[in-house]
Amino acid sequence: MARLKITRASGETIVQISPVVEAAFESNFGSGIQKRFREEERTSDLYWLAHNALMRKEVIPPYGEDFLMTLINVDVLEDELPNG
Repeated sequence: MARLKITRASGETIVQISPVVEAAFESNFGSGIQKRFREEERTSDLYWLAHNALMRKEVIPPYGEDFLMTLINVDVLEDELPNG
């Protein structure tokens, strides 16, 4: 699974784009993550993913301006490859 490195004023957090986050994205946007990123290239989709993944780990403001004001950067990290 891909991961997100979310940088906020309070520090950095790395979260997985888990199956439940991926399914929530598809339900909300009516498209798979990769297809939507390729065709639409909207940074706001990345912010939505970050919010959805974070809200499963901690209490954060609802998605919108209050949440977005806490963000500094969101990066997609490559899948982790097993050692060996």
